[in-house]
Amino acid sequence: SNEYKSYLRMSALAAAYGSLDFGSSIGATKWESLDNSEDFDFLPNMDPATFVNEFQSSSSVDHRIKFHSGTTTLGFKFKHGVIIAVDSRATAGSYIASQTVKKVIEINPYLLGTMAGGAADCSFWERLLAKQCRIYQLRNRERISVAAASKILSNMVYQYKGMGLSMGTMVCGWDKRGPGLYYVDSDGQRTTNYMFSVGSGSTYAYGVMDTGYKYDMTPEEAYDLGRRSIMHATHRDAMSGGVVNLYHMKEDGWVKVSQTDVSQMYYQSREEQ
Repeated sequence: SNEYKSYLRMSALAAAYGSLDFGSSIGATKWESLDNSEDFDFLPNMDPATFVNEFQSSSSVDHRIKFHSGTTTLGFKFKHGVIIAVDSRATAGSYIASQTVKKVIEINPYLLGTMAGGAADCSFWERLLAKQCRIYQLRNRERISVAAASKILSNMVYQYKGMGLSMGTMVCGWDKRGPGLYYVDSDGQRTTNYMFSVGSGSTYAYGVMDTGYKYDMTPEEAYDLGRRSIMHATHRDAMSGGVVNLYHMKEDGWVKVSQTDVSQMYYQSREEQ
C-alpha cells in the first residue's frame, strides 16, 4: 500500500541519520496547521523538536546541522508610505548560491513580505499567508489589515517553535489605519515600529538609515536612502550582495520602484566622492 511504501522511505531516511526508535506502528504522525488544511508527515513516534535539537547541538559532532544564513533587508515608514529595500544574494555557508533571489514576496496588491533566514521557510510560510489573506477577503468582503496578517503569520509559525524553522520577515502594507510595518520571526515574535532591518548586514544598514532618516522625506529622498543603506551593507557584509530591489507601499498599493546593481552603485559613489 502507499502507506507502507511511505513507511519504508521514512525508515531508510532514519537509518541514514542513525538509530531511532520507530515503534511498531505504521504510518506517520500528523502535525496540523492553523486551519487544519496543511499537514506535515514525520517519522513514527518521533518528536520533531527533539530530533532537530539532537542534530544541531554542539555535542553532536558527527551529524551536526548548522545553518549559515545571511542577507540584508530593511523597511521604514515615512510621510508618503512604506519603503522596502532588499538585496538579492543567497548563500550556503561561504558559497554564493545565487545573486538573483527575489526576497520580496508580493502577498497581494496591498501587502508585501520580506525574506531573511532560510529561503524555503520564508517562501513557504509567506505563500501560505497569502492564501489565508485571500480566504479572509472572500469571507469578509474586505481586505485584511496589516496587523491581522502579521498576527496570522506569527500564530502559524509559533506552532513549530523549536523545530528548526529559520525565518525573520517584515510584513508591510496599507489598510484603513494607514501604512503598517511589522516584524515576525520563526519563534512567533511579532512587533511593530517605524523602522526595521533584518539579516546579517542589518547593523550596517541601520547606521545609514539612522543618519539619513526623516519622516517628512520626499519619495525620491526615501528611495535614495533605501538604496544607499542596502549598498553600504552589501559592501561590508560578505553574505549580502547582488542588486537592490526597492518597493514603495502607497495608499493605492505597492509599486516596484527600481532594481539596481550594488557594485555599480558603490563605484559611482566612490567617483562622486
